[in-house]
Amino acid sequence: MKTEKEKMTGGEMYRPDDQQLVTERRAAHLKAQAFNRAETDQERQEIIKELFGSTGENITVEPTFRTDYGQNIHVGENFYANFNCVFLDVCPIRIGKNAMLGPGVSLVTPEHPLEAEARNSGYEFGRPIVIGDNCWIGTNATIVGGVTLGDNVVVAAGAVVKKSFPDNVIIGGVPAGIIRTIDND
Repeated sequence: MKTEKEKMTGGEMYRPDDQQLVTERRAAHLKAQAFNRAETDQERQEIIKELFGSTGENITVEPTFRTDYGQNIHVGENFYANFNCVFLDVCPIRIGKNAMLGPGVSLVTPEHPLEAEARNSGYEFGRPIVIGDNCWIGTNATIVGGVTLGDNVVVAAGAVVKKSFPDNVIIGGVPAGIIRTIDND
């Protein structure tokens, strides 16, 4: 029989009030609070590397930062997240190398059932987010669960990304759509 955590990270309906999940969320929140209070870049980098599931060697995350679990976040080399980012990671969030995120970016994997009775039951589910190499996510953009962005994607400020996009595109709007392709020559 699967644990609630296994159901959660696998994208199945699960109970977020499960004691193991409550304990892990609380521990992640305490680490994020310590990160946000840290006085030096070195302290912050040590805490964030402990909080995240995996990282490249050279990463920078600016305070304040919020997360559900942290351990389901995986970022590549040369990762940068500007101030006030939120990564809700009930399912994995995977970000490639050379990614830059502007201030206020939200990566949100949890979802709730659409039907009121099911939504009120206390169950929820999530879908993973995958972001390729060399991506730039603009200020206050939101990317929801189930989205995969290819390599070299630029997300315009304020965009709400609800579907996946291929390599080498600039996307923007609510909901986001392709603005144009990028010629890398």
